[in-house]
Amino acid sequence: MSAEKTPGLIHKIRTVMPKMSKGQKAIAGYILSNYEQAAYITAARIGEEAKVSESTVVRFAMELGYEGYPHFQRVLQEELKVRLTSVQRMKASIKLAAHEDILGAVLQSDIDKLRRTLDQMDRKSFNQAVDLILGANKIYILGVRSAAPLASFLGFYFNLIFDNVRLVHTTSVSEMFEQILPVKFGDVVIGISFPRYSRRTIKAMDYSRHTGATVIAITDKGDTPVSDTADVCLLAPSDMTSFVDSLVAPLSVINALIAAIGFKRQEHVTETLGKLESIWDEYDVYDKGDLDNG
Repeated sequence: MSAEKTPGLIHKIRTVMPKMSKGQKAIAGYILSNYEQAAYITAARIGEEAKVSESTVVRFAMELGYEGYPHFQRVLQEELKVRLTSVQRMKASIKLAAHEDILGAVLQSDIDKLRRTLDQMDRKSFNQAVDLILGANKIYILGVRSAAPLASFLGFYFNLIFDNVRLVHTTSVSEMFEQILPVKFGDVVIGISFPRYSRRTIKAMDYSRHTGATVIAITDKGDTPVSDTADVCLLAPSDMTSFVDSLVAPLSVINALIAAIGFKRQEHVTETLGKLESIWDEYDVYDKGDLDNG
């Protein structure tokens, strides 16, 4: 991972701390001792804890080489995604609750992630992924643990568009390989994984690529074990505010992928949905609000 290839933010703070001013040392000391929650609180709050002004915290971030406090905070959050265990993340959220409006903090964080995804998404990679999926002989979708709901959502809608989709359900590495054993050249494998990255998904993606299949990753950033095993990457941040992974931005990217592919196969999708509507009506699948008949 990138954090292993270059010194991280925590290392940088420790290195330059001896040369800092008294106020900066107070900020650095607080962050190093409380980085689990420091990554998710405001500059003003860090200032209160370190007994310095908010502007001093902002200057601290800029003197470390960041554009401002939000940039510094995002980098710290990225580093913590691979540093913290689930227990540490839970402790961070408990400490956060004592100082912040949790609802507001989580929703604002998700809004920020959607904006970043919109600004940073590589349209060329997105369009390439659409074309590759449309031309695939068979489509395999991989996603375990917290990524499993994303994989299921993608699989549900892809099954309305294609007749060649396989959602890989698994609880072990061996089961995953049993299900992807037929993967070959001409197939597309979509691997979905976010920190902490699933080894099962990475191994399956790597195997698929070696068979000649095309691999598409939906993950949080490049230069990670997940993106390194893919031919095309669709990136969306998943910074956590607590022990819960935020999947808002990845789900939005998946929505866009489904919509783009559905548009290109709209005639087939319209025909499929028409048949399904008849079946749903016949078997009374959905409640249409007709209470007089029930």
